[in-house]
This record gives sequence, structure tokens and C-alpha cells, in this order.
Amino acid sequence: MQSYEERLTAPRSWWVIAALTGVACALMLLPLGTLPMLGGLIGGAALAAVGVSGYGSARIRVVGGALIAGDAKIPATALGEARALDADEALAWRTHKADARAFMLLRGYIRTAVRVEITDPEDPTPYAYLSTREPERLVAALTAVRG
Repeated sequence: MQSYEERLTAPRSWWVIAALTGVACALMLLPLGTLPMLGGLIGGAALAAVGVSGYGSARIRVVGGALIAGDAKIPATALGEARALDADEALAWRTHKADARAFMLLRGYIRTAVRVEITDPEDPTPYAYLSTREPERLVAALTAVRG
């Protein structure tokens, strides 16, 4: 059985923004003195880095006969067809084609995705939309776990 694991890390530019947030906090506290300014630099940068790290810590895994995407764990028996989406299709499925009942692990900075049908009759979720940098590998792993 083929396993799969991916972490949807935030882009490098977001880390630069986190550092600039620390600089902005330092500049706001500059009139209060050097020590508050340093506290603003360190505290602002640290809080922004925690936010970026938290948002970029989402993971997609296919292990143990299940798809684990973020907080969701979907057994292989509830998975239907998985389809890789290129950038244009992914944009369509996260905008005008989207179903409000769908499970979406969406990261706007990742252009490609996989759409997986949910076949459990007791689950109202029609499909799972998963942002991924390697859609073909994820589809192969989902096909293997279903087979």
C-alpha cells in the first residue's frame, strides 16, 4: 500500500511579512524607549510567526487505510473517485462550482488540488477538496488505499 504525507507550509514571503510585523511593532513602541521597542520587535515578530506557522501546519496523510486531512479522518471505505485538479479547475471548484457542504482544506497559495468523492450515505459531505502541491501522487495513494 502506498502512503502519502504532505505539509501545506506557508510560502517564504509570509515569513518576511512576519518579520516586518515585528519591525512595525518596534516602530510603534519607539517613542517609549529602547526596551519597549525591543519588546515590540521580538513580541510582534514572534506572534506573527506563530500565526504563520499555525496556518502552514495543516497536513494531508494517507495512512492506515484512511485519509487524514487537517482535523478530518475519512476511512478508505467512504472514499470515492479522486481527481487531480490543475490550477484552473482548482480555482473553479473553490469558487463557483463549490458546494457549501464540502470539506475543504483550502490554502490559497497552493494552486493545484485534489477532489475526492465521499461515498458514505450517512455523511452529507459530497466531496473533499484538498489543496496539494503533488496532486498526482495524492490521487495514486488514494487509489491504492481504496483498492
